[in-house]
Amino acid sequence: MSGEYEFIVVANRLPVDAAEDGEWRRSPGGLVTAVHPIVRQHKGAWVGWTGAPGEVPEPFGFDGMFLRPVGLSDDEVDRYYEGQSNATIWPLFHDAVEQPVHQREWREAYHTVNRRFADATAEFAAPDATVWVHDYQLMLVPAMLRERRPDLRIGYFLHIPFPPVELFMQLPGRADLLRGLLGADLVGFQRPLAAQNFLQLTRLLLGLDPKEDRVEVDGRTVTAGAFPISIDVAEIEAEAADTEVQAQARRLRQELGDRRVLLGVDRLDYTKGIEQRLAAYGELLAEGSLSNDDVVLVQVATPSRLRVTQYQQLRERVEREVGRINGEFGEVGKAPVHYLFQSRSRAELVAMYLAADVMVVSPLRDGMNLVAKEYVAARIDERGTLVLSEFTGAAAELGEAFLVNPHDVEDAKRGICAALDASPDQQATRMRAMRATVRAHTVDRWAREFLDALSATG
Repeated sequence: MSGEYEFIVVANRLPVDAAEDGEWRRSPGGLVTAVHPIVRQHKGAWVGWTGAPGEVPEPFGFDGMFLRPVGLSDDEVDRYYEGQSNATIWPLFHDAVEQPVHQREWREAYHTVNRRFADATAEFAAPDATVWVHDYQLMLVPAMLRERRPDLRIGYFLHIPFPPVELFMQLPGRADLLRGLLGADLVGFQRPLAAQNFLQLTRLLLGLDPKEDRVEVDGRTVTAGAFPISIDVAEIEAEAADTEVQAQARRLRQELGDRRVLLGVDRLDYTKGIEQRLAAYGELLAEGSLSNDDVVLVQVATPSRLRVTQYQQLRERVEREVGRINGEFGEVGKAPVHYLFQSRSRAELVAMYLAADVMVVSPLRDGMNLVAKEYVAARIDERGTLVLSEFTGAAAELGEAFLVNPHDVEDAKRGICAALDASPDQQATRMRAMRATVRAHTVDRWAREFLDALSATG
């Protein structure tokens, strides 16, 4: 059985959220921003979960796309999504910053849900269609889909880091995950080393014989490569040029007491280095290297995975440290840390980017980090500085940032101070170079290069 859609994206989530009025709204986030225009251009389909357990809506059209919802029960949300995906694979793929948890029933649910995604995709794909599967929640889908529909051209892209060989080897069911990825014609990663790790594992675990960037399996050739993701630069630049957004940035600086602004914008996740960032800032205040009269830290922490124990504990630790710093170094009406545990609109974030003297992006591990690129794109004034973790994919592209090791508090402090001390000329030179890089490598180019490489396979 085959359907009518010649281009299908398969991702854990649909590109829409249910609004209070019962209508659907386009979701924020990097994947939707990157891929939505391509699906619309191809008049294609998107297979994904609505984000809520229970009853599954009928397939429906939205903004030039056909959306095919996949249902999850409450139990599957617990086991497939919050369990195997986010308490096992996520931490292990992020260098085991938190200890991964391994449970057999989670792996079984992950298999069941991946099969459901593959079946839904097989049903709606036209003969010889192109299917693009995304991210760590669906690592088994390519092989399952290949089994059902060998006629399809299948690409897979991993948005998070792919771990070193010795970490991947710790995973129960590791060979199954590797075989799942090998169902694709093209397996894409953020960085070249990730592709090398993947190919090395095919030899160690499956006895295959990878050559350069490809490996033969079951009479097919599977190619692995790096395709660093980016952002919609034109959209960010348009927001930054908006007079109301610029006015909002000026108001924000005034409300913060016309102090120099350090800005952090992250999901509240233990991989993002928020605790280490607060520790470095607190020490700088304690030493007198920074003063509450002169500098303020604004930390936006977008709520994330609120039902997962590790995230609940992280929130408690972060909010306790914010309270300690504000209690020790603050004054009435002048806090050294403004902490926002909330989501912000794109326009609000761009206003914050324009208001910030220093953007601090210091994850312990990150596949790319699009916030760093958004900040650079927003600085059409060629001012501001970027402190960037060496352990982000973005660090390979944005070498003019002040690169730091977030695990080393002293190095993080050094980077923050150097960024604050940069002269206007130094800021302009660094920002101009980073903007040239970001403008040359847009999300459109990322998608085009991946799909062109996928078309060339087979």
